[in-house]
Amino acid sequence: MPIILRVRAAQDAEEEVKVRQLATSRHGPADWKKRAQVVVSSWEGGQVGDIAQQVGCHPQTVRRWITRFNEVGIAGLGDRARTGRPRRIGEQERSIIISLVGSEPPGRLVREGDGELHVRDEQADAHWTLDALARAAQGRGIKVKRSHIRRILLQEKVRWRGVHPWGKSTDPDFVPKEPRSSASTRNHP
Repeated sequence: MPIILRVRAAQDAEEEVKVRQLATSRHGPADWKKRAQVVVSSWEGGQVGDIAQQVGCHPQTVRRWITRFNEVGIAGLGDRARTGRPRRIGEQERSIIISLVGSEPPGRLVREGDGELHVRDEQADAHWTLDALARAAQGRGIKVKRSHIRRILLQEKVRWRGVHPWGKSTDPDFVPKEPRSSASTRNHP
């Protein structure tokens, strides 16, 4: 016969209020909220299988969170420290690198209101490359190499390669190549 696992009673009214608020919060961390829902459901008499189905996880996961809450309390609802090397670049620095891609490169030609072309820095790159992004990030005090920038941008699915400058024209008489008139039109040998 399996052992029926239940959450211990709240140590005080404050702990119970915090767990119930966390379980029903709209803006709390999703993982903490889900684990608090497991605890509240167990307080209300739910069994492990029913709670797992209600929350949408495996029964073993429910058992793990009930056991952790019984041992540690509210702090047991959070994640434990992860193993391995910590990230060298924090989230704020990563977001700065990603925002660089969306900004104008300092060497890009910009057309002024009177039609004249102007450039902020003639020595800088006109298009974002990994090397240019690495130099710009290092200029902002972030110690990063181009290979790391590439990994960050690929993880976030951010494109850093722009369209080729010869693909667009500001000439009003420029007509882009049209599609073929018909699929049945044959090419001349």
